Amino acid sequence: MADANTVALVTGANKGLGRETARRLAGRNWRVFLAARDRERGMRTVDELAAEGLDLEFVELDVACDESVAAAAKAVAARVDRLDVLVNNAGIGSPVLDPAGTGVDAVRQVFEVNVFGQVRVTHAFLPLLRRSARPRVVMVSSALASLAHAADPARPESGFLNLAYASSKTALNMIVSQYARALDGFKINAADPGFPATDMNQHTGIHTLTEGTDAIIRLATLDAAGSTGGFFDRDGVVPW
Repeated sequence: MADANTVALVTGANKGLGRETARRLAGRNWRVFLAARDRERGMRTVDELAAEGLDLEFVELDVACDESVAAAAKAVAARVDRLDVLVNNAGIGSPVLDPAGTGVDAVRQVFEVNVFGQVRVTHAFLPLLRRSARPRVVMVSSALASLAHAADPARPESGFLNLAYASSKTALNMIVSQYARALDGFKINAADPGFPATDMNQHTGIHTLTEGTDAIIRLATLDAAGSTGGFFDRDGVVPW
């Protein structure tokens, strides 16, 4: 279990899973940077959590913008000497369209955030992560990324067609695998939050935010013996 001196950064943390993740990590007395692209909403979230007795620090970060990510990494580096945990939570959904009717622009828009954004942020924060004695990176994925689930007619994922979103999360899982095999000493994993009620699904999800962040929190708090290069939900391993 990580100690109270742990430094973490959570992207897309002004609402939903990101907010709950930041809240839970701050509740461990960690130093938590709450990152969001909208300064007003991010600062408001920090103030809301401060009213609960939690001390978080806001950093403006748009995962789809090179300049924003670089500025965020510089701002964090000016305040701390390392980063122990990076939670790449920021992501966007896409309309549920027939894959045959989905054009390349729709796919590109989703990949810009859900895939390229995660690489952009991870790459920018690697220097700070390398200064940690036990760096951990959590990529927030989805059960829709699982090729095994998609091929199983008994699974609900098999009947859910969304070319842009599902393929972006599958690509993200391979990015997790690549980083995990390349970065010695890192714990890099993908978390499946299940189907939590968030803005992305118009709050139709069946899981609470706490349930949705259980896997994220477990992976963020891995000890030296923890797994790397895996895909997990709150109940255990998810098949690729």
